[in-house]
Amino acid sequence: MNRLLHSRWFSICTRILLGSVFVYSSWSKIADPPGFARVIWNYRILPAVLIGPAAIVLPWLELLAGLALLLGFLRRGAALLISSMLLLFIAALTIDLARGIPVDCGCFSVAAAAKTPAELFSSMKLDLLRDSGLLLLSLQSLFSRA
Repeated sequence: MNRLLHSRWFSICTRILLGSVFVYSSWSKIADPPGFARVIWNYRILPAVLIGPAAIVLPWLELLAGLALLLGFLRRGAALLISSMLLLFIAALTIDLARGIPVDCGCFSVAAAAKTPAELFSSMKLDLLRDSGLLLLSLQSLFSRA
């Protein structure tokens, strides 16, 4: 297992997958900052004054970190940034699950989906699993020697 985790090919595949996910997830947010600001507001975690700046900066960080991983440029810094963002996303979803606040994660689209609270809670749990898996991939990219 250790050999696989440090395999050059596994590391390249991990970087391509993770970078692609983050580049793809940034597009709808970059194209619609007000829509993404609504998504952030729905979490009810950030003060209102920080929602606008977060809606503008976060998608660009996702795009740049994703491109850096895809290109192999500043790989460890990009992996550290992505790991940090994933921890933030996991924390936000966990907090709202614990508070009983159903939210659409806004991960890949800022368009409002017509879902019931039960569907949103179920989706949030799946989002947590996906983000945890992506976090493992980002940690592999961060600590891999290849």
